[in-house]
Amino acid sequence: MENILGLIKLRIKRGTHLKACDNDSSDPYVLVTLDESKLKTRTVKDTLNPEWNEELTLYIKDVNHPIHLTVCDKDTFTKDDKMGEADIDLKPYLLCVKVGLSELPEGQVVKRIAPSGSNCLAEESKIIWTHGKVIQYLNLKLRNVATGQLHVEIEWVDVPDSKGLCGVPI
Repeated sequence: MENILGLIKLRIKRGTHLKACDNDSSDPYVLVTLDESKLKTRTVKDTLNPEWNEELTLYIKDVNHPIHLTVCDKDTFTKDDKMGEADIDLKPYLLCVKVGLSELPEGQVVKRIAPSGSNCLAEESKIIWTHGKVIQYLNLKLRNVATGQLHVEIEWVDVPDSKGLCGVPI
């Protein structure tokens, strides 16, 4: 636990307009990697607009390492097909968490992040104060594919006896 700064709850909500890999459909799942951690969602059969609504938890050891998401099509007899990739840069979000916000009005937008060539955002991302927590909502455009987006949320969780974000340059 000594190298851990905290946890990120990654909520993978849904995918939209994903690439068809099996005729006119796919069996998508999301593979999540961060440092040596690898997690994945369940596979949703026969859809290009899957609803996962899954929460995955990742240990954060280095704020400079992005969360890497790969959408894949599950195949039974052949290697799974890649359907696109996206990265989540944690630094803008963690800067807001590090400030130690409290007692803001419910739904208060803390920061807005515009899409750019240096991020995977399909539209403006909002970091919002909700239910006493700082949450970032992201609509990610998948790279290396003509179409497809992932809708996700991230939330920081402090871990007792961990370093936390104090003193960590972001």
